Formats: sequence, structure tokens, C-alpha cells
Amino acid sequence: MKEDLFPENIQITDCTESDYISLRRMSYTQKGIAKNWDFIKVHDSVAVILADMARRELILVRQFRPPVFIREKTGITFELCAGITDKDLTPEETVREEISEETGYDIPLEKIERVTSFFTAVSFAGSRQTLYYAEVSDAEKISEGGGVGTEKLEVIRLPFDDAESFMMDESKPKTPGLLFGLIWFIRNKMPNLPEDSL
Repeated sequence: MKEDLFPENIQITDCTESDYISLRRMSYTQKGIAKNWDFIKVHDSVAVILADMARRELILVRQFRPPVFIREKTGITFELCAGITDKDLTPEETVREEISEETGYDIPLEKIERVTSFFTAVSFAGSRQTLYYAEVSDAEKISEGGGVGTEKLEVIRLPFDDAESFMMDESKPKTPGLLFGLIWFIRNKMPNLPEDSL
């Protein structure tokens, strides 16, 4: 795996203005008790489980996440292909765009299957992530992926047979969405694979 994802010249300062988050405080009364709750307002997001059935591999991404770096000094996380819904696009169109930008596959909208949605970081953000599933092939590969603009990530291929051991490997930082996606794939897609692919 590439190691050039790790940045240089790291500095940490107070954030007084952002295009992506805003700090809020809710004041309320619950059973006669006055309370305050501080949280951040963020965009909702989409994520997608990508499977290459011919190669029997799942396609993930690996990138630097500053909050993880602050906590663990690693900063490099394994994730599903994902993105925030901050454009004038449907969630499915956003997923299609993210697949192309991050992994280099051009997937028709009709091949993108909605799985479910759930809330993330419920104590301080409460954003909704909608999860999708799509299968990819070499015929749909149009680039190497890796992100656009200042985005910098690495495409990772995970063999189906290694999914469960990967889930339990704490040396590879990963998101709850990725773990849930892997469980969903193992339960809903792995049993349907032809015998010669197991």
C-alpha cells in the first residue's frame, strides 16, 4: 500500500468558520431539568459497497483523516467509497459521481442498489448516511480513481475471503459504515456466489 497519503507540515488551530460544519447549542427542558447540548451541523452523506464479482474483491478506499490522527496518531483509515450530499444531485447521482471520482468506475444509475440509511455520530452530529451497493467490472473502468481536486486517496481491493478477518483487524482503522457494509455483503451476497468462487 502507498504511504504518500500522510501529510506534511501539520498545524492545528481554532476553526472559526467552515464551509462544512457549524457549531450549535440546543437548550431544552427534559422532565423539568434544563439542559444544554452542543453539537455540529454537518451535511448528510452517501456510501457504497462496491464488489468486483469477476475478481471476487471488494473495492475500498484509504485516506488521511485529521480527527483520527489527533486521537491515534495514525490518521489513515479504510472506508467505503463515500461523499457528502452538498450538490444539487439526487443521492444516487452523488453515489455515481463518487464512484467515478474515487475508484474510477463509470456505473449506470440503474446498477446502484439502495441498501438502507442510518445516523452517524449521534451525540455530536447526527448526520444521515445512505448506503448503496453496486457491482463493477473491468469494462466500466475509466480511470485509476484516487479523488479529484485536492482530494487524495488510495483505492484498495479486499478479497471476499479476507473480509471477516479484515473486519476484526484493529491495526487497520476503519469506519462503522464500512464494518456494517461488510457484514451486509457477507450475509446478503456471499451466500449467492457460485460454488467455484467460494
